[in-house]
Amino acid sequence: MFELKTVQTASKHELYQELLSQARGLLHDARDLIANAANISALLYHALPDINWAGFYFLKGGELVVGPFQGKPACVRIAMGKGVCGTAAAKRESIVVPDVNRFPGHIFCDAASRSEIVIPLVKNGELLGVLDIDSPKLARFDEEDRMGLEILATAFLESVQ
Repeated sequence: MFELKTVQTASKHELYQELLSQARGLLHDARDLIANAANISALLYHALPDINWAGFYFLKGGELVVGPFQGKPACVRIAMGKGVCGTAAAKRESIVVPDVNRFPGHIFCDAASRSEIVIPLVKNGELLGVLDIDSPKLARFDEEDRMGLEILATAFLESVQ
């Protein structure tokens, strides 16, 4: 049985190291894409401070389709190149957005979201989707968050078939 540990650290680096340890525990011997995405989104939602949405969009039929997430109901489909998620997916680059109101073409799924980070999920050269996290706080995410979440995304990708 997995027990979510409350993470109280002095630095973001320590926070992401602890989250990586917990994620590896959740992902150990688990290979299912949907089950692993569900557990990782729950872990992030409950462990990261000041977020209001954490989840996955997977590439299906040339567009991103909502997958497992925690938070309010989400946009179901996002076109490639549209919004933060579609842009990160098309560019295959992580995007940190300090103020979503200043991101051209931002898609408002939850009006409470003020900042966002999106990590593309690429395995063996193939885009599988994105990890998307929103916050009600402006400038919630920074380069430390990007690096920590990219490492967590890699652990997630290594776990799935």
